[in-house]
Parts: sequence; structure tokens; C-alpha cells
Amino acid sequence: MVKAMIDIDEHANQILNIVKAKYDLPDKSQAINLAMRQYEEEILEPEFSPAYAEKLRKIVKENKYSKPMTLEEFRKYLGVKG
Repeated sequence: MVKAMIDIDEHANQILNIVKAKYDLPDKSQAINLAMRQYEEEILEPEFSPAYAEKLRKIVKENKYSKPMTLEEFRKYLGVKG
């Protein structure tokens, strides 16, 4: 486990207290860990969601592209920002 001393503003502190209370967590470290896991799942890796996987299956099944797409074109086709 890594120890870190951080400075957060009052609003972030209030949010941590709310998360801590909502999930009955023992301390703010646990609240930060939970928030970071949720951030990772929802923001950093949305393309691994079930909806994204279904879009990929449709593309493969339809096989409507005869030429390779760039990553940008592919993301545009899927409606994924990034």
C-alpha cells in the first residue's frame, strides 16, 4: 500500500465525507480508493462496457467495411469519445 499526503479543497473533502458515509467506509482512504475504482471503470475504460462489446460484435457480424479504419474513425463509428 502506498501512503500519500495530499492537499484537497473543501468541496472535495465534503464529497469524500459523503462517499465515506454513504458506503459506511472506515476512513477517507477507503473513500478515495472507491472513487478511483469507479473513475477507472466509468471514465478510463468505458470501451470495455457491455454496450461497447455489443457494438463491436455488431461491427464484426455486419462486416460492412472493406478497408481498415483509423482508431479515430472507429471511435467515431462507435460514438466513443477519446
